[in-house]
Amino acid sequence: MYLEFLQKYYKFFLTGTLNTLLISFFGVIFGVILGVFLALMKMSKFRLLSKIATAYIEVIRGTPLMVQLFIIYIGLPKITGIPIPDMTLGTIAVSLNSAAYVAEVIRAGIQSVDKGQMEAARSLGMPYNMAMRYIIIPQALKNILPALGNEFIVLVKESAIVSVIGVPELMYRADTVRGISYKPFAPLIIAAAIYFIITFTLSKLVAKLERRMSTGDSRV
Repeated sequence: MYLEFLQKYYKFFLTGTLNTLLISFFGVIFGVILGVFLALMKMSKFRLLSKIATAYIEVIRGTPLMVQLFIIYIGLPKITGIPIPDMTLGTIAVSLNSAAYVAEVIRAGIQSVDKGQMEAARSLGMPYNMAMRYIIIPQALKNILPALGNEFIVLVKESAIVSVIGVPELMYRADTVRGISYKPFAPLIIAAAIYFIITFTLSKLVAKLERRMSTGDSRV
């Protein structure tokens, strides 16, 4: 029954799955970029930068993603005066939310690097910014790659929330099929199966990455 149903409406689920992956992918990419700046700001000796980053992280982590989504969805077009596509707004909201969590992961990764690395770089005449860019951050990113993979898995599931603003991701498409077919259960089962396949595959890839990294460390 489900195979026949899927054959009839597979295009809805296919486009929804692709949009879900796109939102999650760009959410992680922009989240990491912003997260690096937030982590460095929070660790900065300048109290103002540190307080701004800390406030941002605490506010984002302390409020629901749905609230943040509606603030971006309603507020950003009004502030800019530019009509912004719903999918772009959804991706921005997911990215800003992800950045707060990624920032803490990156900060922990940077602090996990031996302090002697920074001292050695400074003793060779490297400025602090150059040492962070070429010595500390690359090592930290290697340590936190599995955590970033897990963040991508989380975003795949959390991206379903952008369906409330009309973004045609997987959950939105499942609801569309429910309305067309008058079958409330089958589309949800198929959507759940697709989410499981995506997250299960990604979790296996992350686990494989962790094993390879641990093997590489043991060889060293």
